[in-house]
Amino acid sequence: MPYQIQSLDPRKTAMIVVDMQNDFVAAGAPMDTPAARAMVPNLARALDFCRKEGIRIVYTTHAHRRDGSDAGLFDDLWPPIASKQGLVDETAGIEIYPDLAPAPGEHIIKKHRYSAFFGTDLDIILREWGIESVIVTGTTTENCCHATARDAMFRNYRVAFLSDATGTFDYPDVGYGAMSAAEVHKATLAILSVSTAHVMTVDEMMEKVKMAEPVTA
Repeated sequence: MPYQIQSLDPRKTAMIVVDMQNDFVAAGAPMDTPAARAMVPNLARALDFCRKEGIRIVYTTHAHRRDGSDAGLFDDLWPPIASKQGLVDETAGIEIYPDLAPAPGEHIIKKHRYSAFFGTDLDIILREWGIESVIVTGTTTENCCHATARDAMFRNYRVAFLSDATGTFDYPDVGYGAMSAAEVHKATLAILSVSTAHVMTVDEMMEKVKMAEPVTA
């Protein structure tokens, strides 16, 4: 059966905004992701709702030291990382895209791998807050968002994955055929919906939160 979340208690839920940084979202960026830029208004709407409902928000930004000491195999996989054109720590490229800027008091976690949990203190923060469910948003759907959702599920968090507040880029043919951003996005959502998360829209997430609100006389 598909993974299902019946309701989202704002007191026990956090939104994770994955890598919505300038190097991915800004037009012409080194790792330009048009689908991520296109869903910015929808994600901004989700952020506004979560803040009003008291849902905690955590941002991540993917960053590597300029000397490459934390890059691992990423510089073999991604030319902008190898050339130091993108995801370089302490540059404007790793800052959160202005339209999605964190509110005062919201944390930004620097990460060096796809998952927001790998080598970071994210799990410690969520446990301290008493979080049981996470809402995953951001870019890219199949890499950093997917890995974060998987690692959250492995740690027994219930995962709501927002289909219209995540996005990715076109994949070239490196021997197995090319895939458009839409195809990659759809395939990832299909996989996650069975194995890892409750895939839902922003509007559906809002309804899940409202369902958890106590009924007053």
